Amino acid sequence: MTGKVVSDKMMKTRVVEVVSTVRHPKYGKLMNQKAKYKAHDEKNESHTGDVVELMSSRPISKDKCWTITRVVSRNTDKEAVQA
Repeated sequence: MTGKVVSDKMMKTRVVEVVSTVRHPKYGKLMNQKAKYKAHDEKNESHTGDVVELMSSRPISKDKCWTITRVVSRNTDKEAVQA
C-alpha cells in the first residue's frame, strides 16, 4: 500500500494519507476515499510530501500498526525541504 506523508512532526512516526478509488454501490460513480495511518519510520528517512510504501506490522503503540518499508519518491518542494 502506498501513500503520501502528511506529517513528520513526531519522532520515528509519520502520518501517511492513502487515497483509494472506490465505486459508489448505488450510482456507480468513482469516488476518492482517504484514510490516514500512523506508520513507524525507524531511521526518520521520510519527510512531508514523500510517497512511501507501507507494510502491516505488529502493534507498536496504541495507534501505530504500520511500518514504512521504503520511500518511493522524494518531495522536491523547497518549502517542505527547509522546514
